[in-house]
Amino acid sequence: MAHEELPPAIERDPNPGVLRGALHFVYDVAWVVATVVGSPWLWWKSRRLPGFGPMVRERAMWDPPQLGAKTRPRVLIHGVSVGEVKGAVPLVDAIETTFPEVEVVISSTTNTGMQVAREEFPGRHVVRFPADLTPIVRRFLRAVEADLVLLIELEIWPNFLRECNRRGAPVAVVNGRITGKSHARYVVFRRLLPQFNRLSLICVQDEEYEARFLDLQVDPRRVVRTGSIKADRLRIGPVDPGDELRTLIGGREGQLVLVAGSTHDPEERYVVQGWQEGAPEARLVLVPRHPQRSEDVVRELSALGVRCQRLTALRAGTTRPDPSRPCIVDTIGELERVYGLADLVFVGGSLIPHGGQNMLEPAAQGRPVVFGPYVANFTQEAALLLSSGACQQIGGPADLGEALRTLAGDPDLRARMGAAGLETVQAQKGATTLTLDALSRLRLASLAAGRR
Repeated sequence: MAHEELPPAIERDPNPGVLRGALHFVYDVAWVVATVVGSPWLWWKSRRLPGFGPMVRERAMWDPPQLGAKTRPRVLIHGVSVGEVKGAVPLVDAIETTFPEVEVVISSTTNTGMQVAREEFPGRHVVRFPADLTPIVRRFLRAVEADLVLLIELEIWPNFLRECNRRGAPVAVVNGRITGKSHARYVVFRRLLPQFNRLSLICVQDEEYEARFLDLQVDPRRVVRTGSIKADRLRIGPVDPGDELRTLIGGREGQLVLVAGSTHDPEERYVVQGWQEGAPEARLVLVPRHPQRSEDVVRELSALGVRCQRLTALRAGTTRPDPSRPCIVDTIGELERVYGLADLVFVGGSLIPHGGQNMLEPAAQGRPVVFGPYVANFTQEAALLLSSGACQQIGGPADLGEALRTLAGDPDLRARMGAAGLETVQAQKGATTLTLDALSRLRLASLAAGRR
């Protein structure tokens, strides 16, 4: 399917007319009303959370992005937060290598996404994705002047799609996926918003996601199955954590290291309880998905009688490493190296109805993986690891202690699971090449050649 001819890119509004215009007007009014009603909450959050106020102002385009004069075609690549931004790395590299005539601009929504984007893409323009109110979207698109827009995974907003169509900037979804919950919601509203017929191309991760898009009446010629580009970003084999992390948060010689990555509230409590029940001799390292929660995590665990250390304090020298105490990694962008220390990994977001986090990351380093029942956001990845024996899925927090006890006491089992994870992730590579091929045929090749 990757080499079939694609329909022409969508360069004008496919849904004109008074009724559609009225629908977007009502949607805009809803945005304004929600903003007015929610303004006390926005003010309170801006006062309480560092970085929240600037994020609101940037999404409102109070100060539009300053990209300078446009001297070559621009491709806007949007990832809503950290996972999507990191997942875009192999695609950005492939585009810039294959089409150096094209300028790549990165956008993100969250503060952590913006920070990681600046770290992953130094020297590129990194901009905040706008709120989906028509005047704001128009101001954003005038500033960015994108000739092609790529949305990582999905992240589709009705007014943004409509204004891209009207500006003649084709929109493509790459690494596309739809969870079962989202699909059910889109089925109900598919004749209203967000209007999937505004998408020029959808590169999906697997057959299940492809079927969900097609069920939303997407033109089958515009759907290409490519696999997950996130696997292409992952390095196969252990990542060197470096001497500093090894000294500060690693275990003693011979001590097992248990890393709980991308945890959400209240998973830290669940993990600590499982650790106490099943592997109390292990060095426990907690890496919250949102590092700004670290102070709350320390306070909550202290209430349980558990004294924690924080990586920033260890680096500052205000406390000495103690492998008998849990350590909280309260910084951004270090999870990959922390996984390099691990003998055993628990992946968070899976013991609560969040949908999980990317379990391929530790598996790619040959680490045995444990996660909970809630993996709706990573069903493909979870299924791959489960089928190969690279992971263990538990039914809930009460099962974590027993799972840790079993794996901590069986190094041969951990080794077999780790080897299976390496092999599984390696087999998934190649999605970036297929995605780039589809994008080239859609628009990239003609942009690089100086024509539309």
